[in-house]
Amino acid sequence: MSITTTQSPGGVTVATVEGQLIVANRQELKQAIQDALDGGARRFVVDFTGTAYIDSSGLGALVSINKRAREVGGELRLAGLNEDLRSLFQLTKLDTLFVIAESAGEALAGF
Repeated sequence: MSITTTQSPGGVTVATVEGQLIVANRQELKQAIQDALDGGARRFVVDFTGTAYIDSSGLGALVSINKRAREVGGELRLAGLNEDLRSLFQLTKLDTLFVIAESAGEALAGF
């Protein structure tokens, strides 16, 4: 898995995840968001367009990241979930916790 973080023109931190988000690498995503939080960022989009699989520890990492962002008045949005990942979020009811957009552009437009 690789994670690339960029800043949108509107000041939103976009984390692009390529590959699987699993127990072996979930800490990388948590650290990338924490570093941005420490730097003053408060609005985030995690783009999963290049991700085919998220395991339970990856879901837990997203819940933890979301909690941290909310604690400081921030917001985390998810984008680019494929059909299988959307089903996973629906089955686990996590679709009620996150704002989920079709694309990173759509998520950014909502801020």
